This record gives sequence, structure tokens and C-alpha cells, in this order.
Amino acid sequence: MTMKKYISHLSRDFPIEALTDLWQLSIKKQYPKYLFFALCLNLIVAPAVYAANVESFTKFQAYALGLLGIVTFAFSIYLFVVMFQPEKF
Repeated sequence: MTMKKYISHLSRDFPIEALTDLWQLSIKKQYPKYLFFALCLNLIVAPAVYAANVESFTKFQAYALGLLGIVTFAFSIYLFVVMFQPEKF
């Protein structure tokens, strides 16, 4: 199968324009990526929180505390940037 036939076959089944539109939208919107990275970071932080307090916390509480710590840290960085660069906001 030649490349032209393959591309026309691919565009018939799944429009490439939809993929390019989705890619353009994902470049503009960074918040889903930030949320994904925060959840991945929580997969690292939560077991450490759970290991530190095995007797007193459940796994759900450890993940919640890990996520709360990440959000608090991110919010403090945001406020620090807003204090020193208020003209951007």
C-alpha cells in the first residue's frame, strides 16, 4: 500500500484534522497537563506519607494528604510569584 492510499484510508477512518485540532488545543491549555503531573507526583509522595504513619493513616488518607501537600506547595509558589511580579496578573 502506498503512502497516499494509507493516508486517505486513515483519514477516512479517523480524521487527521480532529487530531491536529486536539493537538493545537492541548498546546494552548496547560492545566490538564499540570493536573496530570500533580497526580503522578502524588503517586510518589503518598506512599512515603503512608510509610511514615502506617498505624494511624489509611491509604486513602495518605493519598489525600499527599495531594493536599502538593496543592499547598503549588499555591505557595503561585502566591510568591504574584507578590514579586504583580504586573503579570
